[in-house]
Amino acid sequence: MGATQALPVVRSEGAGLQRGVASAARTWVSKCVPFIPCLLSLAGLAACTWISFRLGANLASVGFLYLVFVVLTAVYGGFWHATLISVISVACLDYFFDEPILSFTIGRLSNWVCLGAFEFTALIISQLSNRAQLRALEADSERRDTTRLYQTARRILLLDCGDPGDPVTALIRDAFELRGVVLFDGVSGLLYRTGAHPVGVDQRTRDAYLLDSDTFASTEKTWFCALRLGVRPVGALALCGTEMSQLTASALASLVAIALERTRTLEKHNQAEAARQAEQLRTAVLDALAHKFKTPLTVIRTASSGLPAAGKLSELQTDLVSLIDQEARKLNDLASRLLGAPKLDSPEFAPQPEPVLLSRLMKAAIEELEQQADRDRFQVSAPAQEPPVFADRELVLTALAQLVDNALKYSLPGSSIEVSLNAWESSVVLTIRSQGLVVAPTDRERIFERFYRAPGAQHCSIGTGLGLSIVKTIAADHQGHVWAEGEPEYGTKFSLSLPMVGATR
Repeated sequence: MGATQALPVVRSEGAGLQRGVASAARTWVSKCVPFIPCLLSLAGLAACTWISFRLGANLASVGFLYLVFVVLTAVYGGFWHATLISVISVACLDYFFDEPILSFTIGRLSNWVCLGAFEFTALIISQLSNRAQLRALEADSERRDTTRLYQTARRILLLDCGDPGDPVTALIRDAFELRGVVLFDGVSGLLYRTGAHPVGVDQRTRDAYLLDSDTFASTEKTWFCALRLGVRPVGALALCGTEMSQLTASALASLVAIALERTRTLEKHNQAEAARQAEQLRTAVLDALAHKFKTPLTVIRTASSGLPAAGKLSELQTDLVSLIDQEARKLNDLASRLLGAPKLDSPEFAPQPEPVLLSRLMKAAIEELEQQADRDRFQVSAPAQEPPVFADRELVLTALAQLVDNALKYSLPGSSIEVSLNAWESSVVLTIRSQGLVVAPTDRERIFERFYRAPGAQHCSIGTGLGLSIVKTIAADHQGHVWAEGEPEYGTKFSLSLPMVGATR
């Protein structure tokens, strides 16, 4: 029983001994590997010497054979091993093949010339061999880095939409076997880290972005590269624990910059698509409501028009009926605007242009105002030789009516409204200047968006936010332009530019 219990111990000790012997053997072999070319050359040199001596070969033939061994040793063993072979080769030549045979002649000039030739050959061949090996290693490293770049790019393209910072840094660290990766997004100001990294690497990564520079810290073996889109820096990347080439590091930084920009582009596209769908839904709802409004408004206007004929009304009743008819007309006008806005955006819509004078259309739009007091507030000035514009009469009249209505709503009551026309290059510019609300610089583009109203406009008058968007659409359909300019402590100017007749756009 005791022997049976001791058996596992003996087996364990035997296995441990075998592992120790195997480890020692591997260590000894690894130490001997660099000397194998030299040992093989010595063996070949001995065999060549013995055969040549027995065959009676001359000095020149044997010297050429020895030179072959020197070259082979220089290629596979290096310069110092080739030097050893050179010295032994010269000694063999002197002892076995140069007169007097089987004796050394120290100081003979031919020995030194032969040794110098062997050493020169060993030096040149070893340098060429080292250079070739270095280039082979560089080519292998570049090929490996190219494969890694391809794999990284492929995996980045397969990432789902979202914040790419952490996934991208993890992919780079795994693909290039780095100690750590730090990514700084200059647009969002966020910092992403993966793995271990030296102290202060975060700030140095930000500095690479601010300075727009690529640097390599040899002590930490870390690359700091700026992420660029064209010539504009958008971030920075730190690659810790690597000695990759600058070309590879720059290519990796460009790949990360493209990945970040791709994510931002997809986000903007998704937001634009969502906004477009919301706009379509809102337009469809308003279009349906406008159609629903038209029928009861028609009935209301018909009834209000028929009340005076139904019987004698008092003065108060007449005023109430007039007020109902007036407000019903305004509601009908708003419904017409809601119905007309989607038609302007339709792909099938096309204006019917003809030569017209903007001053005449402007006066016609003013004459359509109900109140004489409102018509008297407008002062129109036009050049004597006003050039005509090439435009759709009804559409431009609608745009001018919107600008007139806008000027009345947001100007001081009773103040004059100046309308001027001027020829500018190949366009005619109509400007409406009113005293009252000053549009802020941040709102001068947004007020032409559909349903948007400037912050101060809500307190001046009731509106839908459609008028100026209709004007912008009509101007764009005529290859024109509309814009607003604020005048501090006075008001706002709206300008409409349309091409002259014969102008090329």
